[in-house]
Amino acid sequence: MRHFEPVVLGTLPNLSNIVGGAQPSRHGAFRERCRVEWRIGDGGDPFHVLQEFLVRHGLPVRDLGRMGDTPPSTGAAVGASVFVSAAAGAWAVGAPTGPPSPAPAVPDLVAVAYDASRPVPPAPEEERAGWHLGGWRASWTPRAHAGAVRAVRAAISRGDVYQVNVVGHAAAPYLGDPLPALRRLAGVRGARYAGVLTGTGWAIGCASPETLVEVAGGRVVTRPIKGTRPATEVGRRELLASAKERAEHVMIVDLERNDLARVARTGSVRVDELFAIRRWCDLWQAESVVSAEPVAGLGLADLLRAVCPGGSVTGAPKLAALAEIAALEPVGRGPSMGALGWVGHDRIDLGLTIRTAAADGERLHLWAGGGITWGSDPEAEVAEAAAKAAPLRAALAGPA
Repeated sequence: MRHFEPVVLGTLPNLSNIVGGAQPSRHGAFRERCRVEWRIGDGGDPFHVLQEFLVRHGLPVRDLGRMGDTPPSTGAAVGASVFVSAAAGAWAVGAPTGPPSPAPAVPDLVAVAYDASRPVPPAPEEERAGWHLGGWRASWTPRAHAGAVRAVRAAISRGDVYQVNVVGHAAAPYLGDPLPALRRLAGVRGARYAGVLTGTGWAIGCASPETLVEVAGGRVVTRPIKGTRPATEVGRRELLASAKERAEHVMIVDLERNDLARVARTGSVRVDELFAIRRWCDLWQAESVVSAEPVAGLGLADLLRAVCPGGSVTGAPKLAALAEIAALEPVGRGPSMGALGWVGHDRIDLGLTIRTAAADGERLHLWAGGGITWGSDPEAEVAEAAAKAAPLRAALAGPA
């Protein structure tokens, strides 16, 4: 069984380099000061644990509307990497957390505070010989996945839900060092949140294009993604013309507006952009931008309770969708469909951990899925999940 040393690399957006045990960034090099890890079995409120850890290290997360108003205090951390699992988000809002994670070595919450460090030259990025990734084994068959889609459509017909995001999982054994493979995944084109977070016995690689929540300049922003087609001109036209994809997307935009309204000044929630077509790897995806002005005194814990788990990977209504997810999916979502990003003195930037893989001591784990509405075709949904996973599997396997 492989033992990973606890280091962090590149969890700031669009950074995925490693320099020894430090994290290089646009701000210089960082050195780990302290970390906290939490699992659901530990009990308590994970978002309170996170907020108090960050406050202890001088990060201004008790009143997000005032971030950046004052310079950092003497001795404060430069910033912190933050990871929150989907199960932790469900736990915090009293929803079902679903089956156990197939990668239980990965905690449900991690925060790593950093001090500034002297700049160091980049280490050579040479992959060690001997990397071998075995065959992927899914936690359910395509037939079972399609059956879950039909079950969601039945729940919609009963009026239980409007939409549910259904996610599948696969695992593959490996030999060698998985960190170069996870760095390759983080380098997949179109990743807004690109990086690798590691701890003792586990590692997460992320190539997410989706913003769960950003706080900067006195506004809170989320950028939900819903709707996928191949990145061809025909695919773009199909996505723009699809009534099913647009309806699915607008449902989630409405959900995100409602989530932000719970922690926003009255009348400040707005949709800045609706159904914009962006490219991720070899796919077109539809993205919207929703923002709001935070209510006075809003802390990070309350913000995360409002937005976690992310609406684009749960469904609507969110609590009812989480109950369907817990009943239908055969394994837990582990580190996928959660949050990974950065908390600094003037900004919070957390990506939704779609397009995310995890390594434990023996296997790599990968999750992919999509939103199900009444108009969903079961076989098409299975194919869409496979299309989302394909570039990640290719990156993890190694250079062609």
